[in-house]
Formats: sequence, structure tokens, C-alpha cells
Amino acid sequence: MRRTTTLAAIPAMALSLAGCGALDGPTDPVGPTTRDNHITVGVLMPETTNTRFANFDYPIIKSKVAELTQKQGRVDYANADASASVQDQQMQRMIDNKVDVIVLDAVDSHAIAGMVKKAKRADIPVIAYDRLAEGPIDAYISFDNELVGEVQARTLLEGLGKNADLSAKIVMMNGSPTDPNAAQFKRGALTELNTVTVAASFDTKDWSPEYAADHMTEAIDSIGKDHIAAVYSANDAMAGGIVKALKKAGVTTMPPITGQDADLNAVQRIVSGEQYMTVYKPYVNEADTVAQMAIAKVQGHNILFDSFTRDRVDSPTEKHIPAQLVPVTAVTKDNIKSTLIADGFYKVSDICTAEYEAACADIGLK
Repeated sequence: MRRTTTLAAIPAMALSLAGCGALDGPTDPVGPTTRDNHITVGVLMPETTNTRFANFDYPIIKSKVAELTQKQGRVDYANADASASVQDQQMQRMIDNKVDVIVLDAVDSHAIAGMVKKAKRADIPVIAYDRLAEGPIDAYISFDNELVGEVQARTLLEGLGKNADLSAKIVMMNGSPTDPNAAQFKRGALTELNTVTVAASFDTKDWSPEYAADHMTEAIDSIGKDHIAAVYSANDAMAGGIVKALKKAGVTTMPPITGQDADLNAVQRIVSGEQYMTVYKPYVNEADTVAQMAIAKVQGHNILFDSFTRDRVDSPTEKHIPAQLVPVTAVTKDNIKSTLIADGFYKVSDICTAEYEAACADIGLK
């Protein structure tokens, strides 16, 4: 993906969805324009390993669609469980059922292009969600993915402290090679990791924690468990696999390990010291905005953005796709309360279960 403008980093919750400028007509998205509110939004999510899709994205989109359509709209939801062929079938079903618009988080951004073309021929708009699919996409909503990688790497270097020099050996556990976001995270991270040595780097099929654990074991065998200064993990699920592999190798004090998505298990690992950081991505902003995009498109509006949030992206097949890139925040044990708790993402009781009560008390989380 190539961006044609740059979005400045701003605090995670600073975007006001009510004023995001996603419509070119009336600013009230609830009232009908060219059609009524009986709208079906197809939502296709990519996998179940990452719990965010079922626990956050889908429920938020469903609620927002109901709000924007005076409870007359509905969401047709499907998760492909990391199978591109299953997602093809799910999208074909939605095309056959004549949904009004499709929100697509692609398993394989290249392989799905044919289905996007089919939807276009059926006059069904497709909005790429979270990762940019190929084909005639109408709009794109995601996070600033290169910034995610930069934030992960910068925070990792902070975790290394005085050891952040060329002698520090880093293992990079990157995401799936079929996910264009993974390449962007990696590219962003590498711009920051030029002061250390990347001793091993892996692209991890399907973002699988099991594959990440296998790769980590390979890195431990080649580098030595005592010579790994830190681990760049592109997301939280893989960080869990990495921690398991390090424990299996006899490591008792974990090196700094990154993550992304603020999964509950990852936040608890941060509290206990097993993971150094995660990237908090405000899914409410992303999911609310894509619901607004979807309803606006069906009701006859063009999808536009005000000058503050406007961006355009290019995929390998399409140019100048309207886009909104939502900023992110690094979370360590020092700011869990001021980010995840303050925003209502989690309650203290969610994080500080019996196993983590003492660790929570040590960092003032109670």
C-alpha cells in the first residue's frame, strides 16, 4: 500500500466520529437519502485466533448499523477462520443474497480480488476493513500500519534502555505474508531498529501462535537463549507463542517482547512482566467509522473526509482509494490505567483476576 498523504500521530481517542466528514451530503446519517433504512451490511472477518473480531469489531459494527438505520438495518456476519477459500464462499453467499454493502477484512488480500470484482458487477460496494484488499474497493478504513510498526520498535528500544546498540540481538516475528498489513508493520519497525542487530526474522503463516513458537525455538537454537536481547512480535497472539517457547527453553526473565491489539491475555502478560508492550488500537473508532461509511454509501452519499483526516491509498490494482487511518497508542504497564481502563476498553476486574492481583497491586492497578 502507498499512501499519498501522511496522517500525523495524535492521541488514540482524539478522533470525533460525529465530525469525521464521511458524508458529502446531509450530516445526519440516520435519515434516508436515495433509499430507506432496510439495509443489510455483509461483514467478513478473517480469523478467530485474534479475539478482537468477535469480541469488539463485530458487536460494535452491529450496534452502530442499528443506530444509523433506526434499528431497521441488519448485519450478516461471517468469519473465515484464516481460510481464503472459505472467505470466497462466504462472500459469494453474500453476493447471491444481495446484501447492500460488504465490509471486508481479507484473509488473503490478493486472492480475494476476483470476489471483489464479482461484488462490483453485482453493484455491491466493498469497503476494505483493517487490511487493504485488491480489486475495485470503494473505501478503506484501518490504522496507520507503518506507524504501528514504528511505535512497537521505538517502545522496544526504550525497553532495552542502555543496551539498545548494535550488539543487541533482536528476533523479529512478523505477521502473515498474505496480509499486506504485516509488510507495513515490518517496514515501519525496521526504520527504528537500525541501532540494533536483527539476528533472525520470520514471516509467520496465518499469524499463528503455534508457528511463532516454532520459529522462536529455531531462533533460540541458533542464537542462544541468553543472547536474545528482545523480540519484536507483530501481534499479541504470536507474543503468547513466543513466551511459551522461551519458557520451554528455560528462560525465567523475559526479554522485552512487543505485541499489538491489546488482547486481554497480553495485557495480563504485561502486568506480570512476561510481555513489555502492546499497541492499543481504538476499535470503536474504526468499527463505528466503517459502519458509517457502509450506510452512507448505500444511501447515496460519496465517501469523503474532512481535511484533518483525509487520506488516499493505492493498492496494487486501484489508485486513490478514499481512506481513513486511525492513530494508535503504545501501552506498557505504566499507562494501562490511563489508556485501556480510562477508555472503558477493559475494567480493572477484567485484568486483575486472582492470578494477577499481586502484580496489579505492584503497579497500582486496583
